[in-house]
Amino acid sequence: MATGGQERVEVRVDDRTLSLSNLDKVLWPEAGFTKGQLIDYYSRIAEVMVPHVARRPMTLRRWPNGVKGQSFFEKNCPSHHPPWVESVQMGDVRYCTLDEPAALVWVANLAAIELHPSLARAPDLEVPTAVVFDLDPGAPADILTCARVGFILRSALERLGLETWPKTSGSKGLQIYAPLNSGARYDRVKPFAQAVAQLLERDHPDLVVSNMEKAIRKDKVLIDWSQNTASKTTVSVYSIRALDRPSVSTPVTWDELDAALSAADPSMLRFGPDEVLARVEELGDLHAPVVERRQELPV
Repeated sequence: MATGGQERVEVRVDDRTLSLSNLDKVLWPEAGFTKGQLIDYYSRIAEVMVPHVARRPMTLRRWPNGVKGQSFFEKNCPSHHPPWVESVQMGDVRYCTLDEPAALVWVANLAAIELHPSLARAPDLEVPTAVVFDLDPGAPADILTCARVGFILRSALERLGLETWPKTSGSKGLQIYAPLNSGARYDRVKPFAQAVAQLLERDHPDLVVSNMEKAIRKDKVLIDWSQNTASKTTVSVYSIRALDRPSVSTPVTWDELDAALSAADPSMLRFGPDEVLARVEELGDLHAPVVERRQELPV
């Protein structure tokens, strides 16, 4: 039960007590979406989100004055973190790991709107649990163009014995995950991802690029393979994004991508926090296989 005055409120999350502040502060002016609503979303999504982020070095992207203000990336776990928030050293940085629902509530109270985890879990920080392809459209290409490329990528990986799961980025693109959970290190996973991207660029030069150069990306989709390294992060599934209105990086089915393509309707692939909570209530965690499925990287 919450206690306290208007500026600061105490809440219990499982067996943790947290002091929350400025719950009425509007973080999304166009939507009137408050810090309290941000915290509420992360507390309610935590049951399905924690398995995806637990034990992973976490980069926080914070907007203390809302999405129209300045943001900053915070890699080092804040010195004032509660003693029950774990951390892990990677290189020169000691990252927070968000291993329980209370930890998600704590970072939401810091106005950490976006959560960007590593692909690897502690203690095996050179071993990604999945290979990830980040599909980023160059205008006028859009998320539907990304869906077309997603199906091409899915077919290519199926031929290599890898099943895939898509999610929206919560912004313009899609991310395609092929779970591994089998011990392959980044020094194998990254070259594999690059080779796949280059192969699809060769076979579909009108649609796909694998080079980061923005000048060549117009009306094409960059298959960003470079995320598959310890120094990079990908926005977490179920993370809210700091756009003009709150949207969420949302697991979707291949059937949903096909339906959006058939309808030529990109809005079918945009989801707000309430929609995502309702989807989880109805469908469960569509991204759960990414945590659970074991697949071998092709030799």
